Amino acid sequence: MASKLYSLSVLMVTLAAGGCAPKVDLTKGLQAVDVSTGWFDAGVVAGQNKLVPSVTFKFKNVSDQTLSTLQANVLFRREGEKEEWGSGFVRIAGSEGLAAGATTPAQTVRSQLGYTGSEPRQQMLDNKEFVDARVQLYAKYESTQWQLIGEYPVSRRLIEP
Repeated sequence: MASKLYSLSVLMVTLAAGGCAPKVDLTKGLQAVDVSTGWFDAGVVAGQNKLVPSVTFKFKNVSDQTLSTLQANVLFRREGEKEEWGSGFVRIAGSEGLAAGATTPAQTVRSQLGYTGSEPRQQMLDNKEFVDARVQLYAKYESTQWQLIGEYPVSRRLIEP
């Protein structure tokens, strides 16, 4: 009986170990591709034109493993500031995962905060008081920690709806 329990224990440990693939370091196994940034025309708010920073990106899985429950967290910051200026959370892939070598569809995230003004939108971008922004793309899968995948300046170009 003890021999059967020992054999069963060894079998269970072997099966469990075989099913666990090594964790992927997303800083090496995931790339942001086709990244495009700009200032989205968010329309008129309280009688003023509103512009918010925006990013569109795709993730490419360059690892040799499927990345299940892949998520992105996008943070916007104004240049020279450490405080978050806006953010967005995106579920990239559920339990089906992002297969090795696969690329996601384009994802667009816009900050909730931005600039408002009475002048035309392009003049807002050209204003000497305008402070540029940057965007950071973080990702995680399963129970791993958030990892920075890329950081990009927000281009001073107008994105119309």
